Amino acid sequence: MDDFMFRFLISNLLLCGIIGVLLLMKRILKNSLSSRMQYNLWFLLLGLLAVPFMPFRFIKLSELFVWFKNQNLISSFQTNTALNPSASTNIAHGKNWMEDFTLSVNKYFPPIIGYFLFALWILGIITMLLFFIKSAFRLRTLKKSALPLQNPKVHQVYQRCLKDTGITKNISVYSTVFLKSPVIVGVFKPCIYLPIHLISDSKEEDIRYMLLHELQHYKHKDGIVNYLMSLAGIVYWFHPLVRYALKEMRNDREIACDTSVLKMLKADDYVAYGNTLLNLAGKLSLTPHPFVSGISGNMKQMKRRILSIASYEKPTAKKKRKSMFSFLLVSFLILGFAPFVSTYAADKDLYLWDTSAKNCSKLHLSNYFEGYEGSFVLYDLKNETWKIHNKKQAVLRIAPNSTYKIYNALFALETGIIKPESSLIEWNGTSYPFEAWNKNQTLQSAMNSSVNWYFQSLDEQLGAVSVQAYLHKIGYGNEDLNSDFSSYWMEASLKISPIEQVELLTKLQQNSLNFTEENMKAVKDAIHISSSDLGDFYGKTGTGRVNGQDINGWFIGFVENPNNTYFFATNIHAASHASGIIAAEITLSILADMNIWKP
Repeated sequence: MDDFMFRFLISNLLLCGIIGVLLLMKRILKNSLSSRMQYNLWFLLLGLLAVPFMPFRFIKLSELFVWFKNQNLISSFQTNTALNPSASTNIAHGKNWMEDFTLSVNKYFPPIIGYFLFALWILGIITMLLFFIKSAFRLRTLKKSALPLQNPKVHQVYQRCLKDTGITKNISVYSTVFLKSPVIVGVFKPCIYLPIHLISDSKEEDIRYMLLHELQHYKHKDGIVNYLMSLAGIVYWFHPLVRYALKEMRNDREIACDTSVLKMLKADDYVAYGNTLLNLAGKLSLTPHPFVSGISGNMKQMKRRILSIASYEKPTAKKKRKSMFSFLLVSFLILGFAPFVSTYAADKDLYLWDTSAKNCSKLHLSNYFEGYEGSFVLYDLKNETWKIHNKKQAVLRIAPNSTYKIYNALFALETGIIKPESSLIEWNGTSYPFEAWNKNQTLQSAMNSSVNWYFQSLDEQLGAVSVQAYLHKIGYGNEDLNSDFSSYWMEASLKISPIEQVELLTKLQQNSLNFTEENMKAVKDAIHISSSDLGDFYGKTGTGRVNGQDINGWFIGFVENPNNTYFFATNIHAASHASGIIAAEITLSILADMNIWKP
């Protein structure tokens, strides 16, 4: 919940800029955009306001093809296999065959703040809902007290208005003493409510203009829009710019309806329509109901509408094309921000895995993962088969932590910063909490003890541009370096899924990453753990420690023998005690029970 609120907060900050850009573009292109197109631009904002709550990320068009091919996933996952932990498997916690040293990363958004903001947000939503419920009851009272329109002259005017607008639906008209201005209410059964004092005091021409205006609200489905705007106002009750934007949207809607009415009138009638608004301005007031559309407005809004009417000219074909082009231009610009507003894409980046040509089967290994959320991926090179426990988690990209050091070392070797036979880096004397870190390191010792400073030194010499190029070359996860360069792989921006880990390990073992064979062999040797009659065992742990708690544990590697090679990746996560060592123990239990490797 705290992560969502943090991402939602960032999304709202981005919305401030987006609203600013939209307002700026409307001002720059005001002479090119018609009043209706200016109003339509606000629907882009309504769409963006929904993006943070969408349960999917925005994908590139190039990824869409992979998604369609993945619809064969059900048929490609042909078999289900269940394993239970073997009672004979003996894996001692904390054995010295590997070290899993890690430093804690501090995140400066304490969970309690996230929960507090969430509670405050929900409280505001409840308050707004109570206001809207109260308004709904007042509207219900209005409907019950209203009487069907009795004035025959006004009824005749109304019938002509229906004919002029081309509306065939029978929209009922009522009179009421509880309103100061005409409104139209409802979506499925819309009704128009006219104040009694306007029926008796207004000229027939004025009533015609008012009715034409209300019918324009019906033609353009403004009843539905009212509910969408109300929903946005409820959810974003705290956001001043969103509330301002919604107010501007209402203003632009009235101007758009005015323009639609003017299109139906002769040029000589424009002044009369404007005079109707001027004559009524003193009598009208804003409606207290959020679910209705009406001709009313305050004096400032009326001034804008009068100026719009005074400058109105019927659009030519050239102006229409210019308006449409301007609308599309702004639309592409605003919609381009959508992926950045999404809270889902910010944290839960998914790997769109193409399974169309893969032989996959499900594993049921929940008994091995008791107390943890996690996944296990196994690839059998000889038979080209995949076995996966919890595919949903297996395609989820998460921070690699120390497992990334495999490729960090490969980049440095390829660049010549270190060499297979000469990889020593001297310790600079900085004291670290692990004795194994406080001395000179080679690639082998740094990999065994997971020495952060060694690999950070390699990164400093590589540089961000070079690292980014290498990440793209091998297709490492999301390839994202947009965080502190000294810790981008430690619960930060760089993320990779367990399936991608296995795919990269396969390329590493097969020497197909287009790196020097000698350098890839040096990396393989650095992650070599042990040998036995079953073959050679390679692996690397990784632990994500945040605010002192181990929340993300990795163990990746492969078992190599003369007949076959098995690649694996295990990831676990929990509020605490989810370390790389635990992930390794789970992995070894599974591999032992599958007769692939026994320690």
